[in-house]
Amino acid sequence: MRRIARAAAAVSLAVGVLTTVGSTTASAATEHGCQDGYVCIYPGAGWNNDQPSHVYYDYGSYNLSGMFGTYRIFNNQTGEATMSTCTGYNGTGCEGNLPSGWFIDKNMTPINSITLQP
Repeated sequence: MRRIARAAAAVSLAVGVLTTVGSTTASAATEHGCQDGYVCIYPGAGWNNDQPSHVYYDYGSYNLSGMFGTYRIFNNQTGEATMSTCTGYNGTGCEGNLPSGWFIDKNMTPINSITLQP
């Protein structure tokens, strides 16, 4: 089941279409190779045969390097946990929040970090 998020949410993550994967209930499951509770990033605008190239679990900011072009970002965290992409390093200049259970295909060229927050 796929559905497009509210326009306000899509605008808040700057140029992208948010899409849900399965249910957005409080608990997640391993989907597309992304374990329960993780944020996973896949190269290209697809699931990369269910093999993420980057995985993140703990809350906080993560600096990125060498990521150019479109990547799929899947927030498989549980509960109300969100993630953000940021144009600056160390979680500065963040753009909106990706809710748990949702994914977005995003141009990562201007992105230098991501944050995971409860």
